Amino acid sequence: MKERSRIKEEIERWEGKEKEIEEIKILEEFVKETGDQKDMDELIGRVSRLEGLISRFEIERMLSGENDRENAIVYINAGAGGTEAQDWAEMLLRMYIKWAEKEKFETQVVDLLQGEEAGIKNVTFLVKGLYAYGYLKCEVGIHRLVRVSPFDANNRRHTSFASVYAYPEISDDISIEIREEDLKIDTFRASGPGGQHVNRTESAIRITHIPTGIVVQCQNERSQHKNRAIAMAILKSRLYELEKRKQEEKLNSLNKEKKDIGWGSQIRSYILHPYKLVKDHRTKLEEHNADAVLDGEIDPFIRAYLLYLTFEQKKEDN
Repeated sequence: MKERSRIKEEIERWEGKEKEIEEIKILEEFVKETGDQKDMDELIGRVSRLEGLISRFEIERMLSGENDRENAIVYINAGAGGTEAQDWAEMLLRMYIKWAEKEKFETQVVDLLQGEEAGIKNVTFLVKGLYAYGYLKCEVGIHRLVRVSPFDANNRRHTSFASVYAYPEISDDISIEIREEDLKIDTFRASGPGGQHVNRTESAIRITHIPTGIVVQCQNERSQHKNRAIAMAILKSRLYELEKRKQEEKLNSLNKEKKDIGWGSQIRSYILHPYKLVKDHRTKLEEHNADAVLDGEIDPFIRAYLLYLTFEQKKEDN
């Protein structure tokens, strides 16, 4: 039934685009007859929107991995650079949430550790929507920022690093055995803003899977039961990925781009001084409108990386 629902949804999406093309053709003929500028503007706008949707379908055609259609669980961790890196991690969180809003994806921060002075040390958040994981797996790796530091009284240029990692959220129909005796469950008070109830009760949950050492936590919800459910879902996803890697006899297949959070290991650089440039070191794609990228315009980088992966896969097959 789940597969049937997905196929039905895809058919409906294609039928919707076919209907849009027919309406554009009718509008085009109408504009040829009337020459009305308002109708011309509407025609141009509809063609532009359709072009964007077709481009998105082209990207989705490259998302054929087992879990590409699933929701994503994303981690951002500040690296070398102290307060600068923590501020950079928060900028990345904002970038991905802005991107998700444009894609009509739902986001939910489930765990966040604030920095001492500014920014965040790390964050875990969910991105819910069709192909969320397929898109965000392209962002896995080290992200480097170069800018004049707002925290430096001498206005010196600083380089900061943060790592991004994504897991697919595993659906309930996949069986992962988690024994209660293998879990260590701790409760604690949530940190940061959240209201009297959140901060005065031990509603936050930390779960340690003793056999693997995996630790997950959630402190965003007011209810301890909700926090536990979210934390268990994240643990299930991480255990699934661990077992999948064992079965495929691969070491860290989803994390092959992730290295030490520091020099020489970045997948992308965001340069804000002395000029503005965002460069992906895997695909060599460059974008000079760095502000737009930091506002969530990352689709060109995702598309380029998917094309790169497709090309590399064809080389391996040959």
